[in-house]
Amino acid sequence: MRCVIARFPFDLTKSGVLASMKDVRPEPVTDASVTIGRRTYPAKQVGRVVTGQDPRDFSASEVVRAMTRLGFTCRTALSATGPTGPQSPIERASALLGAQSGT
Repeated sequence: MRCVIARFPFDLTKSGVLASMKDVRPEPVTDASVTIGRRTYPAKQVGRVVTGQDPRDFSASEVVRAMTRLGFTCRTALSATGPTGPQSPIERASALLGAQSGT
């Protein structure tokens, strides 16, 4: 499949990505991630290995978009950490007003 990452076209396949990432040790995930096989990699690491480009040249969202199209499971920074705030309307209102919930 043809993907554009950092304004450069790449012909990527799922089997090609699997082969490229086979012996790569995952770095700690702090942002968007891609699950390849049983391992979860930072999206920037996957982009660096698969394209050979400097991670400063592309965004994690470009890699996530390409890997999602190839059928890999991807998570953005928000979905990787889960919901981060109060869930009920009362807790949300209390947080907006600066009060602690349960007081």
